[in-house]
Amino acid sequence: MAIQRNARQRKKMHLAEFQELGFLVNWQFAEDTAIEKVDEIVDRFIREVIQPNGLAYEGSGYLHWEGLVCLEKIGKCDKNHRTLVRNWLESNGLQQVEISELFDIWWEYPTK
Repeated sequence: MAIQRNARQRKKMHLAEFQELGFLVNWQFAEDTAIEKVDEIVDRFIREVIQPNGLAYEGSGYLHWEGLVCLEKIGKCDKNHRTLVRNWLESNGLQQVEISELFDIWWEYPTK
């Protein structure tokens, strides 16, 4: 028997219409990349891809970066968001770009 939950419960538990899908992203800079260049590219990534598309990025790194991309509001990223991020990173010379499949950012942990 399935558990019936009202909208408040579904929202609190991030279920059904309140589910949030996101994806992991990893990339690397070339070994000899100056810190100023790393900062400039990451700032442009956020300014040109993340913010204009209503996305949020939480991540860190120096020459190897990894993080999570999801929507800034409650909702579901889709394959177009994944493609947009991949294309921007690759077209800006970043290496070993990896984008995970979409997953529920509250209830799942993606496996490679």
